[in-house]
Amino acid sequence: MEKKKGWIFPLVSGLLVGILIASIFFVSPNQVTNNITSSTTAANTAAEKTYVPPGQLDEYYIFASGGHSGNLYVYGVPSMRRIRTIPVFTPESATGYGFDKDSKEMLGGYTWGDLHHPAISETDGEYDGKWLFANDNANNRAAVIDLKTFQTKDILGPIPNIMGPHCAAFVTPNTEYFFMPSRFAAPVDGQYADVKEFKEKYKGVLAAISFDEKTEKLSTAWEVMLPPWSYDISDAGKKSSDGWAVLSTYNTEEAYTTIEVGASQNDRDYIVVLNWRGIEKEVANGNFEEIGGAKVFDPVKNPGYVFLVPVSKSPHGVDVTPDGKYYVGSGKLAPTVTVYSFEKTFEAIKNKKFTGEVRGLPVIDYDTVKEAEVEVGLGPLHTQFGADGVALTTLFLDSAIAKWKIGEWKVTDKVQVQYAPGHSVAAEGDTVSPDGNYIVALNKIAKDSYLSVGPSHPESMQLIDLRGEKMEVLYSAPVDPEPHYAQMIKADKIKTIEVFEKDVNRPNSVWKKEDARIERNGDEVHVYGYAVRSRFVFNGKSETEPDVIRVKQGDKVTVHVTNIDLDEDITHGFGIPLYNLNMEIQPGETKTMEFVADRSGVFPYYCTNFCSALHQEMQGFLLVEPK
Repeated sequence: MEKKKGWIFPLVSGLLVGILIASIFFVSPNQVTNNITSSTTAANTAAEKTYVPPGQLDEYYIFASGGHSGNLYVYGVPSMRRIRTIPVFTPESATGYGFDKDSKEMLGGYTWGDLHHPAISETDGEYDGKWLFANDNANNRAAVIDLKTFQTKDILGPIPNIMGPHCAAFVTPNTEYFFMPSRFAAPVDGQYADVKEFKEKYKGVLAAISFDEKTEKLSTAWEVMLPPWSYDISDAGKKSSDGWAVLSTYNTEEAYTTIEVGASQNDRDYIVVLNWRGIEKEVANGNFEEIGGAKVFDPVKNPGYVFLVPVSKSPHGVDVTPDGKYYVGSGKLAPTVTVYSFEKTFEAIKNKKFTGEVRGLPVIDYDTVKEAEVEVGLGPLHTQFGADGVALTTLFLDSAIAKWKIGEWKVTDKVQVQYAPGHSVAAEGDTVSPDGNYIVALNKIAKDSYLSVGPSHPESMQLIDLRGEKMEVLYSAPVDPEPHYAQMIKADKIKTIEVFEKDVNRPNSVWKKEDARIERNGDEVHVYGYAVRSRFVFNGKSETEPDVIRVKQGDKVTVHVTNIDLDEDITHGFGIPLYNLNMEIQPGETKTMEFVADRSGVFPYYCTNFCSALHQEMQGFLLVEPK
């Protein structure tokens, strides 16, 4: 018996140990399976929510800033597929933008730009899908893009008196203007003044830019002289606040060196509240001074149109709610955003509830116009809006987006993003009626999000679903620097054309062989021809050499090419190697290229845009006869 007990005990003990080990490592197979299933299901659900099958189209367009690339990037939502790069402030060899005559003149010799804030044209406060405006923070320029063709139509600038118009481009509800206030204070009219004279001779200036749809041209309507502060972000009033604009500003300390220290001394900076419709009338009545060719209005000499509202130090975003009743100020170093009432602001102005003046501008009593302070989290930068009074604030330091409700003033949800979001863009988020379906976080830092490509990592845009009770990150897309700001619009609002209309009266166009010709006038040579799958024709009279261009060394050569393929997506290119020339000609379009034939020799030219099975055969010769 003792012997039996001797082996039974180890057996039972072993079983118990085995059961214990199994309970630790294997006892929860269902739980593990459930976890995996749950995780897989969530991933599948997110994937399903963003999957757009071949042949089907996205629900929204996103137009995102390309920062110092000078370009505008176009994505589809919810797939987050990048579908187009629109060159705006920078030449682009892929499309020949900046190489053909018109776009080269438009760029004005600049080879880089800093596209910061795109803004879609509006009608009655809604995106109308017709035009898109953008600012060049580097070279004081503004651009307009035709959303029928996704091509840049006009560039204005450098605009006089402003410097680094970061605080742009946010349109008024009927696209009367978009505003371009200076980020960098500087002497006006390009004058010189030592930086030690900053307080006396440096100025901040707001430019109101208007757009003529008929001529497709931008112009500077008028400007406003402001204190030498840094103007960061602006927004236009809506509905009951239509006619007003708000601008965030920092460095009201007026530091001109070691700015990160000097500009953070005061607890408060200001939101500038501006009655643009009143200023418009004053300028129309001749109440302005002409400086650098611009009509400049001085609000100190003409009080009643520009006011200051205190805000937490170093603010970034200032955003008007869809109903136009409030504006939200975000101090980058504060844990709260302040919501201000337009109605209370107007009442305070009417009753002169001022606490004093700064630089001759009245300072409105903060407590009389504050509606609420919302505890959103650390580093609030920018607020977008969803449906039914939902507000969404990016938190740079928390790497999150906080969701809160207008009127209740409490955060109801937060979602983490990777990492450090600056701006965000919600579906129809700047309009009077946001959709509330999606928001995209425009993240400044990606770190470990993607395969390494070296010390510099891609930045990212993350698509977040707003349709459930809790926000859900659906997709993370790596992007080129830098996602400053974007616009998200319903796809069915964009009405693109498929081909350019055939216009036989269009200057320099050629539509049939007998009109293709090469004309010489002294040392100027004009070439009129066309491209069609799969050949170029420049000399219609020649049966043997219709595609040979003969010039002499030193000639000034102008080549006009019309793409007579009136078939969607059949784009041709015309590139001349070693002459550094290339341009794209879309179906039905006529483009012009100018150059001096300063190098003699034989230069094969070719179609640079794949167009057909015989694309490779679409080539010819430029012969430059030596002097």
